[in-house]
Amino acid sequence: MTHIERVDLNLLAPLAALLEERHVSRAAEVAGMSQPAMSRALQRLRDTLGDELLVRTAGGYRLTPRAERVQRQLHGVLPRLEGLFAPEEFDPAEATEVFRVAGTDYSQVFAPAVFQRVFRKSPRSTLHFRAWHDAIYDDLDRGVVDLVFHARSQAVTALHTENLFDDRFLCVLSTDHPLADRPEITLDEYLDATHVIVGTTGERQTAIERRLENLGVRRRAGLTVPYHSLAELSVHGTGLILTLPARLLAQHRQDPGVRITQAPEEIRPLHYQMSWHPRLDGDLGQRWLRDTIRAVTAEVPEPEPTPAT
Repeated sequence: MTHIERVDLNLLAPLAALLEERHVSRAAEVAGMSQPAMSRALQRLRDTLGDELLVRTAGGYRLTPRAERVQRQLHGVLPRLEGLFAPEEFDPAEATEVFRVAGTDYSQVFAPAVFQRVFRKSPRSTLHFRAWHDAIYDDLDRGVVDLVFHARSQAVTALHTENLFDDRFLCVLSTDHPLADRPEITLDEYLDATHVIVGTTGERQTAIERRLENLGVRRRAGLTVPYHSLAELSVHGTGLILTLPARLLAQHRQDPGVRITQAPEEIRPLHYQMSWHPRLDGDLGQRWLRDTIRAVTAEVPEPEPTPAT
């Protein structure tokens, strides 16, 4: 960089025009400059390159050997510089992006539809969906993942976060559970019971535990599992209560071995969100992915107003 630091890059366009036209007036017209300005540019170029570049002869101006070599180099350099500084465009049909997203298995509510739309619109791109873990926000900060889905109640201030949709909680019980026929469980009944915990963060079902902690109460865990789908299969024939978002339950076939009832009203709905690092805010590929996710999640059907038993 020792040489380029002393060069005014604004001289590149006049240089290219002078070497191509070999005439100050015509070069000025091509470059959109006045003739005096082009003459001054030529003098500055001569001083910078230590060469006359254009030499007057009986037949007009001719290029010096140095000018000829510079012109050959410019033929390769200028198109690359133009591409470097030109506005970016993103064509999903031709793109070969690598998208890296993360979330829990709750994402099954909408993620398959996102995958389908991404590959329909951008068939040459690649998607990596990674499992949720406690350090996922650090992964965002380090650039290991591009975007995460979560139901975190408190936004991470260093990230850009956008709400995708809301979901309410329902309780799943075995058909022989004492509370199975109740249309709604009270908070006291809920706290007296034993629960299946979907440990999305450690052994905590964060979206629920935070709500209970705000009330100063805790529930008793009888079983902790890492996946929502496994939790639903674990209720049969037990006295356990499983609390799941309504949209997730709608994804599964009706199971005659369980009953679904309203969760206590104190367990407020969750806000399902996506977050990304600010450095990706203007990236055209990432913006297209986020727009695709917004479009898909806007089409996710609302859960039924009352649970089906």
